Amino acid sequence: MKKTLTLLLVSTLILSSCNSYNMLLKSTDYDYKYEAAKEYYTAGKYTRAYQLLEELVMVLKGSDRGEESLFMLGMCFYSLNDYETASMYFDRYIKSYSKGEYAELARFYNGRASFMQSTDPRLDQSPTYAALSQLQDFLDFYPYSDKREEVTDMIYELQNRLVQKEYDSAKLYYNLGSYAGNCIYGGSNYEACIITADNALKTYPYTRMREDLYMLILRCRYQLAQKSVEEKSEERYRQTIDEYYGFKNEFPDSKYTKEADQIFKQASSKIKTEID
Repeated sequence: MKKTLTLLLVSTLILSSCNSYNMLLKSTDYDYKYEAAKEYYTAGKYTRAYQLLEELVMVLKGSDRGEESLFMLGMCFYSLNDYETASMYFDRYIKSYSKGEYAELARFYNGRASFMQSTDPRLDQSPTYAALSQLQDFLDFYPYSDKREEVTDMIYELQNRLVQKEYDSAKLYYNLGSYAGNCIYGGSNYEACIITADNALKTYPYTRMREDLYMLILRCRYQLAQKSVEEKSEERYRQTIDEYYGFKNEFPDSKYTKEADQIFKQASSKIKTEID
């Protein structure tokens, strides 16, 4: 009877004036505040809900209600698109209630909040690495979760952002070409491009940019051969041809077929011995 009366009072409160809400904030009736916070949360009034929950998570700490309040607090900020604050509360929940009722959801939304903070590939990727770590942790803890597919998709998307950053770096080296001003430790921009692209392929072998990275390497091989001194040029043209065969084998219907075939034709014409 008491619980029913409390719920009725709370429902009335939600429809009442701001003055009543301010009185609620000052109240020391934590059962009343808890039910009000749940009502606001359910009604999608996340700003009012979190203002109540921030006090309740301290007062109710260690109890079932404290656990639920902490999870709802994280979800309030997540729903308000404040992903940084949401992550902070989800982290606190995981540390405080690692086997709690909402542990799986807390880990999932913690990873998703970090995913939403992942930045443009041109910017610092620290949030991307953090999101990858959290999402992988989720799969480690819950390998059979019904959210597994969604989490896996997010991981692939984050990896592709990292690959894009590596591709952009490799492409910059390629565009710099023969410019030696940035090669203070020797080598060349084309060699730096090959190393950067090759490392990206090794780290993320299933990236959707695999074809683009391979083509960038093929272009660099050819440019290196063209700009080599005579004693090195034939070997590098052979490396270009080997790269071409590998590329064609993996991407027989590539969007770069015409360009790749042209590179092969030109490289082959430079070889002293006939290419079978």
